[in-house]
Amino acid sequence: MSEQPAHLWIVGVTRRDRDAALDAVLPRPVAGEFHAVSSHHLGRGPYAGTAALLNLVVPRVWAEAPELVTAHDVELLSVAPDLESVVAPSRETLTSLAIPEERTRFYGPGRTRRLAHGVVEFLNRWAADSGRPVTVRFDAVHAADATEQELLAIVLRRVDPARLRVVVATTADPLPPHAAELAGALARYTVRVDAPATAPGSAAPRQGADPVRAYVDSDGTSDIAEERSAYEAASAKIRAELHDARAAELERTLPQAHRLGALPYHLERGSDPHGAGLRAVLGATGRCVDMGFYHAAIELGRRARALADPERDEDAYCSASTKLTSSLAVLGQADEAEEIYFDLRSRFTTPMVHLFSNYALGMLYTRHRAPEARNHLTARAHLHTAIALASQMPEASRSFQKVFQQNGLALVEMHMGNLIRAEELVTEGLAQLDADLAPGEHELHRSVLLHNRGQVRAALGRVEEGVADLSRVIAADPNHPEYYFDRASLHRRSGDTDAALADYQCAIDVSPPFPEAYYNRGDLRAELGDVKGALADFGYVLELEPDYLRARINRASLLLEAGDLDGARADVTEGLAHHPDSAELLCTRGLLALEDGDTDAALADFTTALEYDPALYEALANRAVLAQELGRADDAVEDLTRALELVGPEASLLYNRGYVHRSAERWPEAIDDFTAALDLPDADRGELLWERAACRAGGGDLDGARSDLRLCAGLDEAPYADRARERLAELTGTPESV
Repeated sequence: MSEQPAHLWIVGVTRRDRDAALDAVLPRPVAGEFHAVSSHHLGRGPYAGTAALLNLVVPRVWAEAPELVTAHDVELLSVAPDLESVVAPSRETLTSLAIPEERTRFYGPGRTRRLAHGVVEFLNRWAADSGRPVTVRFDAVHAADATEQELLAIVLRRVDPARLRVVVATTADPLPPHAAELAGALARYTVRVDAPATAPGSAAPRQGADPVRAYVDSDGTSDIAEERSAYEAASAKIRAELHDARAAELERTLPQAHRLGALPYHLERGSDPHGAGLRAVLGATGRCVDMGFYHAAIELGRRARALADPERDEDAYCSASTKLTSSLAVLGQADEAEEIYFDLRSRFTTPMVHLFSNYALGMLYTRHRAPEARNHLTARAHLHTAIALASQMPEASRSFQKVFQQNGLALVEMHMGNLIRAEELVTEGLAQLDADLAPGEHELHRSVLLHNRGQVRAALGRVEEGVADLSRVIAADPNHPEYYFDRASLHRRSGDTDAALADYQCAIDVSPPFPEAYYNRGDLRAELGDVKGALADFGYVLELEPDYLRARINRASLLLEAGDLDGARADVTEGLAHHPDSAELLCTRGLLALEDGDTDAALADFTTALEYDPALYEALANRAVLAQELGRADDAVEDLTRALELVGPEASLLYNRGYVHRSAERWPEAIDDFTAALDLPDADRGELLWERAACRAGGGDLDGARSDLRLCAGLDEAPYADRARERLAELTGTPESV
């Protein structure tokens, strides 16, 4: 084992094998403070190992540095809900507080990454403050939920093993497709240790234990073959009794910790699978949907559908189906979701089933399908059906249901470009809820409507009204980061950059690490000339997400402009490793090649960039400069003409094309370009007048040349003013007075 600390990847058939291999390469005295947790999803469900670790660590940190815990309470409580007995949540939102009947908004698929980054930053700080090395072994990662696998991939990349060494233990079987990031992190950031093959007898059942009970008490995670075989050979009655007993024990001791993993596992295998088991699995499915743990929700939802009899328990079957389809839709698995909606519509005549299915199908076709597969007309048809059904609902729910469906239709209308109709629908909905519901009822959906109206009004160009709507939403829901993020964008559009910066900061303050907020703030800072601030923001974005393309492009460009060629080159190299077809990164690499004097490499990069993005005018402009230097005037003019077609009149492009024409002694064409550039607000008048004078003189128009030189000299801008006076003297034979 190298003396240099490194994360480890232990690969072995059984846990015993993996533990023995770890002890051989990392004796406990070397490991420092040591924690061993299991990541198997059948134990605690999502974030199983991380939750177990946090339950050990957070109470200690709370006693010594409560401000560190409070700074990360959203992510800590989301990942390890048992900590609610230690830490009180400080940043609740209308989404997190909504009762199930009023939950109309769900988290996006990227939320778990924010949670993971927040947990990683907490662990980094804890390890740094501990003052001694810490080692954490996560076992059974091959059987972890997607949330845990995503988090561990980020841990391996962002955590210094000299402070916190992470040991990931798995079998040799390939990880699932959704864990590709973890597979890459294991290959890049760990030293792999293969455990010796299992010796005869090394995986014998635990001494003195009934192997069937031992298997059940492991919550189905035991990898001891004799225990699994004994369990499978036992009678269904014995297995059910043992599962009931284990479920009762967990409910008595740690129900919160196991409600998404072991509890539903045991109850669906106990004596009442279609009653207590179904209720437990359905409850776990709903909790995972609410928290944004969509991979787990899909697995649990499929289990719930298998337990529910559609003939005898329509409500449970539909509930399982809709939770499953909602999760499938968020993760882009629209075909399976649509198939389930048609299954529901073919089985049941209940109006609410058809109401919800039509709404959901509309959302599939306007939002969740891949862009090329969306069909807003189909979506509108489904929403119209949903609205018709809503109008037939019982009076108690009719108003809300109709408004809810109309909000979906408003999204479709917006996607179809019918912004005025979209605004009308949302405004009507807000008025209807105010008229029909008591204060405090459906506050979450009212905030959704108000937010949507603000977005539509901004899209209509009524930015101030959009800001006003978002401000009302923020007043009602001040801990929801996306509202600040969206309002910052509107402030930026209206030119109020101070307000935009303040809102980006608020979004950052109330959220776990939010890459988009840092990126947008960095982009605004760069626009305002705050290069240091922009570099800091882009740098943090890239620490969070190294493949964040726009941050990589922008930071490389800023570094190049600042003369940090090595830094820019490193960014371009890393960026192209993630995005080899990025035209902008290739263009930047071409500029770096120019700085190095390698014109062949620069020309190749500009050309390749244009193959990927023929509309990248920067590559056209830079390739034109090279073509001019190489004496290929026609190629330079062609590229510059194409660039101007793309961006419209632009002074520097017109100047460059005029300069190419002048070098080729195409005087009229050069004069036309310099004249067009002079009419633009960002033109360098002195330089353009000087060049146009030269072209007029070259074409024999000395009066025109003198006129331009007089104008240039009158600007009193060195060096062109002085040069213009000298040239006037040459043309007239006497010093020119201006």
